[in-house]
Amino acid sequence: MHQQLPAPTDPAPAREGIGERLAAMIQHPTVSAEYEQTGPGPFTDFHALLAELYPLTHTRLETERIGELGLVFRWRPAQPSEAAPVVLMGHYDVVPVAGQEAEWTKPPFSGEIADGHVWGRGALDDKGAVCVLLEAVENLLAEGWTPAREVLICLGGDEEVYGRSAQQIAATLRDRGVRPWFVLDEGGAITEIPFPGVSGWFGMVGLAEKGVMTVRLSTTGTGGHASAPSGLTAVGRISRAVNRLNHNPFPIRLPKTVRQLLAAIAEHAEPKYARLYRAALTVPALTSRLLTLAGPDARVLVQTSLAATMLAGGSSANVLPSQASATLNIRVNVGESTAGVLARLRRVIADRAVNVELIEGDEPTPESGFDNPAWRLLASAVEAGYPGVPVLPYLTTAATDGRHWHRFTPDVYRFAPLLMDAAQRGSIHGTNEHVSIETLQRGERCYRALLKGLPA
Repeated sequence: MHQQLPAPTDPAPAREGIGERLAAMIQHPTVSAEYEQTGPGPFTDFHALLAELYPLTHTRLETERIGELGLVFRWRPAQPSEAAPVVLMGHYDVVPVAGQEAEWTKPPFSGEIADGHVWGRGALDDKGAVCVLLEAVENLLAEGWTPAREVLICLGGDEEVYGRSAQQIAATLRDRGVRPWFVLDEGGAITEIPFPGVSGWFGMVGLAEKGVMTVRLSTTGTGGHASAPSGLTAVGRISRAVNRLNHNPFPIRLPKTVRQLLAAIAEHAEPKYARLYRAALTVPALTSRLLTLAGPDARVLVQTSLAATMLAGGSSANVLPSQASATLNIRVNVGESTAGVLARLRRVIADRAVNVELIEGDEPTPESGFDNPAWRLLASAVEAGYPGVPVLPYLTTAATDGRHWHRFTPDVYRFAPLLMDAAQRGSIHGTNEHVSIETLQRGERCYRALLKGLPA
């Protein structure tokens, strides 16, 4: 049974139809991984749709295309201001559904509205968040309101395939001298957390994110007939390497953000667990035990994770393979580095015949400020949409476009004001993705409160 949340006190905007507008967005299959096959058509059509759905945003704000898929809206304050701008981000591309269509209860690009929910790919990741952001902007423009300082709304179209457009937006604005007060991107949400002794909904705001690496293991072997094997085959050698990595996990390390999370959880936990969370801050073995009880979602907060996601090798059942490879997806814990991870992989594999190659990699980000004016503004915005919901810091384990700003902006936060239970979180990149219309309405209130709360 989920905890019922009080209704927001802020009145709803006059404009109705938020669910229908998100449904229209979902109906455009902006699948960035399929861009080479589909071409720019779905993305161009989506841009045109945004201009139709949010006419004031497109006519009253300065609009710019940066790169092929980047959209930037510049909202100037009513009075000239020397205050640093705020950057609000999102992405409108989605992951593929190929091969999963039969598992969806509603067609994935139908945008069907049923039982008070909008269904379809991108409902949560991340068109739902883009929708509530643009809804808030459009509603405030309709009121004749302007922000106290400059607001930059930056939307990327290829986050699911590394985020080149967001990287280009960040670099372009940096070169123009833009140094934001803070940046807000997707990453966290209103959700329940798996930690023992804690119940209810929490606004999880990411202060940092793990690095991400794609690593290929490869080796060669002597071919020939499988009836006369000469020892360990290329496939066997790669399998042994992966097995060694799986049986030698990375050590536990508590970044400052995770320490802050545990301390914050203690404030909301049952008394006996509160004592454990506080003790865990100084006793690593206790931390490990608590996180094991909480499950894999919690444990990855304190160690670099590794998953073998692709294997290749061999050409026939009765032919010795001449080569084999495995692709690893690695999420690098804050405080570690891609170079250190590569060195550890080679040390654990302990086989010079296995080549370890970095295909792509981003370092972990710095850790943003906690309990500062920007954080308190975010907390007040959450209160506007979700009264009584506490806001907690956490470490984002997935990659977001926000990481491209950390090199020149001290405070980058990851949070979309959407409520999602465990099943909905599992639908992201999975099947039956959906969001409630009530959540969209609450999310719009969060962004509206955030914008109205900006100091001059």
